[in-house]
Amino acid sequence: MNILVIGGAGYIGSHVTREFLDLGHKCTVYDNLSSGLRENLFAEAKFVHGDIHDYQTLLNSMKSSAFDALVHLAASKAAGESMLNPEKYSRNNIAGTINILNAACEAGIKNIVFSSSAAVYGEPQYLPIDEKHPTLPENYYGFTKLEIERFLGWYDKLKNIRYASLRYFNAAGYDVKGRIKGLEQNPANLLPVIMETACGIRKEMQVFGDDYDTQDGTCIRDYVHVNDLATGHALALNYIVKNNKSFIVNLGSENGFSVTEVLETAREVTGKSIPAKVSERRSGDPAKLTASCTFAHELLGWKAQHSDLKTLIKTSWEAYSK
Repeated sequence: MNILVIGGAGYIGSHVTREFLDLGHKCTVYDNLSSGLRENLFAEAKFVHGDIHDYQTLLNSMKSSAFDALVHLAASKAAGESMLNPEKYSRNNIAGTINILNAACEAGIKNIVFSSSAAVYGEPQYLPIDEKHPTLPENYYGFTKLEIERFLGWYDKLKNIRYASLRYFNAAGYDVKGRIKGLEQNPANLLPVIMETACGIRKEMQVFGDDYDTQDGTCIRDYVHVNDLATGHALALNYIVKNNKSFIVNLGSENGFSVTEVLETAREVTGKSIPAKVSERRSGDPAKLTASCTFAHELLGWKAQHSDLKTLIKTSWEAYSK
């Protein structure tokens, strides 16, 4: 297939692009490089330096080749920031997606894989979280992802665009073959923050709360390896193309690791002390979040292969220690 990867120079986008290229597909990356990096581009893929807010460039890029599908990974993604700067998230995530959908309609692209988030669920009412769990996001970022899913549902009904919405849990790790070199810019997620502290980029890191109702008092999260996410995109695209049906699915490891577990394992793998201090809880942080991926197993034959804690940390350290 011929695939347009919007946001393909970013952390997840570069891994997704690499997966499609490995499977023999043609790829064009469309990215404004605001958080994506040129070093995450591959010689085998075309590159368009463009912004999703530049409708004409976006449309021209979509019309420039007979694309079978597009993958939408272009969004702002820091939950905390979204509560302080909703204007940015409204523009980038909602208005930007409307541009992508309208350009896809005009260009005749009928298949979309969308990078959604487990943030659409909000505070867990039960665990593990499956796709039937109520969607009550607790941050504006999660709200924007849920609204995009609703837009996709309407464009499916009205414009016959088929979509797969992939609700990621916590993306982590780096390419198991070491082919992705660019590191995340200004990361807010636990594992890259640990890696930056191990490298000395940060003097110390914060552990937000150690009095939760968990075995060691720190939050438990489901971390899914970015290579596993990339595989999920490829399987999802195959499904919507072959079956002409849209769907929403969780992608997670189905395992939970506490902040302390991740930190102690990182110290062991890296051989670094990784200074950390406990600070106050962040508002809206549930004690525990884990995914049910039964639907992904049944529908796509997808299962996380690289999402054990040692692999997540080892592949991250290999990227950061360079």
